[in-house]
Amino acid sequence: MSYLYLAALLVSIAGMVVLDVRFKLFFATTPLRAAIVLVVGVAFFLAWDVAGITLGIFFRGAPDLLSGVLLAPELPLEELFFLTLLCYTTMNAYGLFRGLSSARRSRTRIETGSADS
Repeated sequence: MSYLYLAALLVSIAGMVVLDVRFKLFFATTPLRAAIVLVVGVAFFLAWDVAGITLGIFFRGAPDLLSGVLLAPELPLEELFFLTLLCYTTMNAYGLFRGLSSARRSRTRIETGSADS
């Protein structure tokens, strides 16, 4: 049993939290909406994983890299944290691109003189 992969996932999630708070990307701006989006996203991908496991498409993977804790047959604990990281990264990317797009529109309005005074 190894907790190294789980530790790496937790460090990565912590990094996403730091980026989110520092740049006000998603949770830092709309925490309730962000929580709902994260829970729905993780639930969707967990259902996807369960369907894949049931159909014999997905398997647990290298057990020497995993903690050995299973949430269900062929569904390791680390998968939950991986899906959380996947969804949180996507949410932060969305927040970043939304912010950049908003800043670009504001700059364009100012440069063209169409900003309200």
